[in-house]
Amino acid sequence: MNLVRAELERLSSRRFVQLMVVLLALAFAVTAATTLAGSHKPSASELNAARQQAVEQRQGMEAAYQECLARQSGSFPGENNGRYLPADCSEIDPVRQERLPIAADFLPGVFTFAQQARPLLFFLIAFLVLFGFLVGASYIGADLNSGGVVNLLLWRPRRLTVLGAKLGTLLGTVLVLALLASVAYLATFWVIGQTAGLPGRLDGDFWRSLGAVHGRGLVLVLLAAALGFSIATLGRHTSAALGAAAAYAVVWELGARLVLEIVDARRPDQLMLSSHIGAWLTGEANFWDPQECSGTAYCDGSYTLTWGPALLVLLGLTGGLTAAAFAVFRRRDLL
Repeated sequence: MNLVRAELERLSSRRFVQLMVVLLALAFAVTAATTLAGSHKPSASELNAARQQAVEQRQGMEAAYQECLARQSGSFPGENNGRYLPADCSEIDPVRQERLPIAADFLPGVFTFAQQARPLLFFLIAFLVLFGFLVGASYIGADLNSGGVVNLLLWRPRRLTVLGAKLGTLLGTVLVLALLASVAYLATFWVIGQTAGLPGRLDGDFWRSLGAVHGRGLVLVLLAAALGFSIATLGRHTSAALGAAAAYAVVWELGARLVLEIVDARRPDQLMLSSHIGAWLTGEANFWDPQECSGTAYCDGSYTLTWGPALLVLLGLTGGLTAAAFAVFRRRDLL
């Protein structure tokens, strides 16, 4: 317990960690202020007009679907009038649509919490992932570079215990900060929706969906923190983690993706870490591969990455690097 308390004090006293917390609060404040300034409480006339537009839009969708069915059965006497109707009428069936038009879709300049909460949460998760990676890398990297780990081992001469305490303290602190930040963040925008916008439809399905994204986001934040910690441990410096991240983005995500497209590789997106991150956060990610339809007139070249395999990839990468960091740290000469 004394070791964990000491690590908490060391982590909280680091200026870089304090700076990142300030930047997190600043980004949060700017986003909230911008949203508040660009929104207003809709009047009764605005709401009535928006509701009427939504009703007309839904009626138009139903009319197009019925016309498609009638044309397929040969019972529609009129002309097409330039309207696109697919061969499979189920594609435009209103019942099968992910969502139908609602009044909030026709209220420009009005913040609707139910519609904007998910993209806002994605923005917060992206910042917290960056926060976790940088804090994890700087936390162990600075100690290794300055000799702080050596001094700590003189007091507690068990390498794996010390490194494990550092990693556990880091993950626990990042998790608490991420939870507090996300609760404050979403609560603020909920208040904005109530006072200067619209709350939208906040039913059980909405909160379950938002909670699922939030939970996956927290897992991703912890994985990013552990990844930054492990790479910096292997490289004995914070810059090792930063350099590795930059090199991966440039060499693989950009360079290798371009090469794979040139050589017409099959399903190149599934080889990219960013694809698995997107699949994990959203539950699934859809991609299209033109090579699947090579030489075929009619073909659906789409494929899907689901959250299960994506999580296995992320856990395998993070777990492998973490295990390697502990193995190297156990035998490395720290002087």
